[in-house]
Amino acid sequence: MLTNSLLAGTLGAAYLAIVVLQLNPHVPLASVTPWWWFATLGLLYGVHIAVICYVMMVAREFFAMDVMSPGWASVRVLAWLAAILAAGAAALMWFNVRGFEAALGEEAVRRMTAGAFATTASAIVLFLIAVLHYSFGRRGSWVGASLFALAVAASLTLPIAARGAGGSPAIRAIGWTSQPLDAPAAAPGPRVTLIALDGASLAYILPRAAEGRLPNFSRVIESGAAIDLATIRPTQPDPVWAAVATGINPSKSGVRSAARFYAMHDERGVDLLPDYCLSHALVHLGFVRDTPRVSAEWEARPIWGVLSDAGLSSGVVRWPLTHPAQPMRGFIVSDRLHQFVGSIAEFDRTAYPPDTLATLQAATDEPVSPVESGFSATSPEASALRRDLFYSQISHALDAQRRPRFLSLRYEGLDAVGHYYLRYSQPPTPRGVREEDRRRFIQVIERYYAFIDRELGLAIDGMAPGDLLVVVSGFGMHRLNPVKKWLARALGDPDFSGTHDRAPDGFLLALGAAVEPGRHQRGSIVDVAPTILYFFGLPVARDMDGYARADLFVPSFTAQRPITFIPSHGG
Repeated sequence: MLTNSLLAGTLGAAYLAIVVLQLNPHVPLASVTPWWWFATLGLLYGVHIAVICYVMMVAREFFAMDVMSPGWASVRVLAWLAAILAAGAAALMWFNVRGFEAALGEEAVRRMTAGAFATTASAIVLFLIAVLHYSFGRRGSWVGASLFALAVAASLTLPIAARGAGGSPAIRAIGWTSQPLDAPAAAPGPRVTLIALDGASLAYILPRAAEGRLPNFSRVIESGAAIDLATIRPTQPDPVWAAVATGINPSKSGVRSAARFYAMHDERGVDLLPDYCLSHALVHLGFVRDTPRVSAEWEARPIWGVLSDAGLSSGVVRWPLTHPAQPMRGFIVSDRLHQFVGSIAEFDRTAYPPDTLATLQAATDEPVSPVESGFSATSPEASALRRDLFYSQISHALDAQRRPRFLSLRYEGLDAVGHYYLRYSQPPTPRGVREEDRRRFIQVIERYYAFIDRELGLAIDGMAPGDLLVVVSGFGMHRLNPVKKWLARALGDPDFSGTHDRAPDGFLLALGAAVEPGRHQRGSIVDVAPTILYFFGLPVARDMDGYARADLFVPSFTAQRPITFIPSHGG
């Protein structure tokens, strides 16, 4: 029973390694990377699968009337186990190919779909072999063993063959701007201010705005436009905001996840880990190491680069994947500035141009207290709030000095507090929670929305006639499912209750004289960049996956501004 269990664990680890290879087609098969992933997955998943199989067989022996007594490698036992594992691998492939479609690209999706079909067919064949062998061949035969071996081999080799040899071209990084920064600037004109929010939900905002608890959101909703935005998976800040900035899906933007993942002792990273199998626990437990991405990994030009090429200045504060800061027309402050306060070498790389560093240094020297916004200095959300206030202070100071045509500031505190307090803001109340705790914690998210509402009010008050204000949430938030809630508790984080793994919608709110008020048809996060380019009168690239949402603007504006196109803004 032990040897059969170990063989099943090995087979399960092999299936998972194949899924990792399917999700990362750039990894060449003729390398050590597939073997390192097989070994890494075997140490965690393979061992656990083997233990589960052994317990199942022991339980069967305990309750069954007859003694099973399998051989060292029993076809009668392994056929059932292999059929179950192949079926699980097929289901995992189907779920991942559908979930990561935007991150994989058409060719990888086609190949992984073919592999999922092959694994599904192999699982059916293995199930038939198990049934027939159990019914007619309990003592075993060379014919049954040969058919079983062929079916297992097919379940492993066919998805690998469909996936291909791998080894796609290396990262084709491009600069943020292709034009000299000393070229003449464009004529003055209307400005666009983009407020980027992590984890905000329109379903949360609308009823509270209607009740008057979020007055500035209410002003935008009543006088401006609102649309739901479909987000992407993996629903992580880096790939989501890269898609917002470029109008291009992760498969072409070069940003498919928030980090690169490395199997033990391997030097070649992968971008995606499979979903629906708790694979990110590998990082938490130390089986897999991860490294954050950097600004040089963009393979598509973000909107501030396109605006730089057109002679328009931009101010970008705290956008993901902006460290180290690259040259552009205007200014940029990396989202990792707070990590390098006190580090002389890295601090100088957190912003561009260099003469903004004095403003940043002054901001770091000035203490930021969350008490100013009604938060207790010792509350759990204080750290997230201090950071949001820190970057907000920097943004307002640099904006006052330089007045860029496009200004973007990202707040991530809503996402941080939502992960831990979402369960208190949505009925029913979690079991075992004291009423006084419920009343205390239910206010945390509401207070944070009130803080964002005040920041929104400052942006509205700073608008001039003809300006456009855009509020974008890249993704929403929902409760953890029971399995992930159990995993969070097992990993020592029992308070973790909110997630965005199932890609809940974000939203876009727009306010300005050119905006057509009302609720508009659902769009996608890749529509944001084309829409802003359209407002500025710039052409939309045909290689963008998003569309310019001209329906957000009044007819008198769109009648004088047709949508124009060029092949591409990058490369």
